Order: sequence, then structure tokens, then C-alpha cells
Amino acid sequence: MNKKTECILIIDYGSQYTQLIARRIREIEIFCLVYPFHKITKKLLNKINPSAIILSGGPKSVLDKKSPSLDKSIIQLQKPILAICYGMQLVTKTLKGKVKKSTFREYGHTLVDIKKKSLLFKGIKGNKLKVWMSHGDNIQKIPKKFIISSNSQNKIISSIENKKDKIYCLQFHPEVFHTDYGSKIIKNFVFEISKIKDKFVIDSFINDKIIQLKTIIKDKKIICGLSGGVDSTVTAYLLNKAVNKNLYCIFVDHGLLRKNEATEVERIFKKKFKNNFIKVNASYIFLNNLKNISDPEKKRKIIGKTFIEVFEKASKKITEVDFLGQGTLYPDVIESIPFFEGPTAKIKSHHNVGGLPKKMKLKVVEPLRELFKDEVRKVGTKLKISKKLLMRHPFPGPGLAIRIPGYITKEKISILQEADFIFINYLKEKKLYDKIWQAFVVLLPVKAVGVMGDERTYNYSVSLRAITSVDGMTADFYMFTNSQLKEISSRIINNVKGINRVLYDFTSKPPGTIEWE
Repeated sequence: MNKKTECILIIDYGSQYTQLIARRIREIEIFCLVYPFHKITKKLLNKINPSAIILSGGPKSVLDKKSPSLDKSIIQLQKPILAICYGMQLVTKTLKGKVKKSTFREYGHTLVDIKKKSLLFKGIKGNKLKVWMSHGDNIQKIPKKFIISSNSQNKIISSIENKKDKIYCLQFHPEVFHTDYGSKIIKNFVFEISKIKDKFVIDSFINDKIIQLKTIIKDKKIICGLSGGVDSTVTAYLLNKAVNKNLYCIFVDHGLLRKNEATEVERIFKKKFKNNFIKVNASYIFLNNLKNISDPEKKRKIIGKTFIEVFEKASKKITEVDFLGQGTLYPDVIESIPFFEGPTAKIKSHHNVGGLPKKMKLKVVEPLRELFKDEVRKVGTKLKISKKLLMRHPFPGPGLAIRIPGYITKEKISILQEADFIFINYLKEKKLYDKIWQAFVVLLPVKAVGVMGDERTYNYSVSLRAITSVDGMTADFYMFTNSQLKEISSRIINNVKGINRVLYDFTSKPPGTIEWE
């Protein structure tokens, strides 16, 4: 990020909607960063020098003794503040207002009456607003110098503000799709109240990043783990733009890729990087290390550890390497941070956040660390990477290992590859592939009785998964028609030996995750 670029700091108090706040800000081409509340220090605030601050919601109650607090130094920065839900209650408590336990919990759609003119509500038609609420506490007494700008239909204070100090608080969530004019409210905070003007332009990002990479790497060598996915591909192209022949791409085939993928990756990137592209076939090693392992986190750790070992061995063949390039994205970083300093808040470990650098004693370079997936694709487009590569569905680092709940065998991998190949080809044939953010098949650890050709079968069941999303932080299942599901099921059962039952996963994120493990 260019140091001159204006930035909004989002302080996360553990809300499931925090990433949506970031998405809304990025959608209007303004740069923002998310940090958990316990990582906020004066040093960090000075480093970021935010143009405005947003306080997220959260699952705690400000009335609890051990609940997250608000450092007064944040208010003393005298930067515009938008406080949402828990953030609103936190501001109220910190500035000597009163918060109480509610006898009536507001959750879901609620009507709000706008009582006062406010820059936050500029451009909203009428005085009634349908919003999304999710809170158990509410404001009993507002702080001094604040006014009430709206109440809910349940006579609960829905928004307050201190126009002079530019502190605006909302009890509802403007970041979720369920709130009418939610995006407008956020735009008003960004442009009307915070007066932010610097747009986060992809062209500027690329130019600044190339200069930055050249300054850091200079004439040293850098290796990059290349999987053929969108993230590692764009990372490799960006690094190549900066250091050219000093970039070495290592592709580790762990045997857990989609059908024909290893061959395809080698063909494409050997042409691009020539002798600086190195393929390592390590499928036997990975499969052997995963033998009799069923726990999903153990699978991830074994795959990560094995990858380090294989990658390190391959990299030693390249002399005098100082840097390691990784395709880490911002959602990877955010999801890997435990917001309450405990294991429960971290959803799952990410294979490319940490691990490799410490083991290999290389300096890490993560050019895309600040970006979301759709922004990465925009960078790729500017770098003239083919649409076929850029629009590929996301594929997890551990590969098919986390799409085979239970023990992994070579037979299971082969069955899953065939089923997945049929599913993805069907989507491309019917021109559905680009409408779906991610699609795949899960081989379930159960067998079911079936009848094929008048004979009894006892074969595996699979579950289809197809979701729509912007960046994978939240997702909805794709609604196929009955005939489409019927045709996909028929093709898989008729063409893949070992499968006699096909299911479809009707689960959004949240409550589920996109992958099964």
C-alpha cells in the first residue's frame, strides 16, 4: 500500500460481520485494514495513521467485567468514528453514558424511525428504515454532547451522534445486505463525514508494489510456491514483473489435486517461466504420511509439514536464495487470528499463514497480503493473465485431503477426482461455472446400499457443494434446478465406479464453512 493512501482502520471485536464491513469499504475503492481489538497499540495507530475508524459489533456484553474495552487513545485521535452495535455500546460506556441489559432482544429485521437530520442518513428517502439488528443490551442514557438520531419501533435507541467530534454510533448493522440503504450509510460515513478522497486504484497498487518488491529483493533470488491457483499465479506474475530471472517457481504435486491438474499446471507455467519452473512429484510421500489419519486439523498439519520438507529439499537445489514468495490473501490473515486470544475464535489453520519462513529461515514476501480475492483477479487482469486462469474456482492448499472426511487412500482420491471432473465439466458445459464462486465434490466416509443393473451395490456417497460469494468470507449455496441436479447425479453415478448416491449441500456460510474440513 502506498503510504500516502488514506486508510480506514476497522477494529474487530469478534463480530461475524466484520469482514462484510471491510468488503463494503473496499467495494467503494477505499483502502481499509482490520485488526482485532487486542492488537491495537499507540505504535500501530501511529504506523497506520487512519483517516477514520470503525468499531465492529461483537458477541460479548459491555456489562461483563472481562469484555473487550475501548482504549481512550482511539477517541483522542480525534478521527471520525463509526461505532456499530457492540461498538456503539462501548463508546457509550467509555464516555460515561449508560448501557443496560435489554428485556427485549432485537434480532433480525427491525423498523427504525429517523428522528433527526444526520449526515449518516443523507440521501435516504423517508423517515422509516428497515435494518438488521442483533443485540441483547441497549443504551439507557447517552453520553454528553450526543443526540439521538433514530429509535427502533420497539422504542430502543438505534443511533446516536456527536457531530462536532464526528462520532457516529449505530445499534444496527449497515454492512449486512438485510439493511436498507446500508451501503449508502457507509458511503456517507466515508465521503460525507470522513471526507476521504484517495481511491484504492489497482494500477497504483501494482506500480507501488513492483517498486516495493524491487527495493526489497534487489538482485537477490526468490522462490515462490506455485500451485496453479489464482493466488499463487498472480503472485508469481507480479514477482516476475519485479525481479524477472531471479524468480524460481516450485510446483509441488502432492497427489491431491484435481484430475489432470498437475499436467496442466506444468504445461502452462513451464512455457511462462521456462527453466525457472521446477516440478516436484511427491504424491507418494504425502499419501504415506497421511495413512490412517482422519482428524482434519492433523491432516492440514501433516500436509503443511510435508510440504515444508519437500519444498525445502527442492529449494536447496537453487543456490543463494534469500526470499520466499507466498500467495497469502487478506482473508487468510484475518481468519487465522484468534480474536479473543483463544483457540475457539480461530476457525481453522491456513497453510500459507506462517510456518514456511520460520523453518526455512527465508525472508517472506507476500505481495497480495492486503487484498481480497476479487481484487487479486483485478490485479491479474492488469498483468494480462488469461481469464481461464484468473476465473478458476478457489482450491485449498491441502487439496482433496479435506474433501475426503475420514481416512485417505489412493482409491478414494481417484474416485473423488473422477466425480469432481464430471461436476466441473457439467458447470462449464452449461455455462454455470462463472456464475458460481466455488464448486466441488466431497467423498463421504459412508457407504450406502444401492441397485445397479438389478444387482445390489454397496458404494460411496458423495455430496455436491456449489456456492456464490464475493470473497469467501460469507457464502450462499447455489440453487440448481431439479433437472440440473438430476442430470449431474446421473452423470456421476453412471460414469464413476464406486459411487451410488449423490447428495447436495444446502448450507450457507455461516453457519457452515465452505469446505467440509
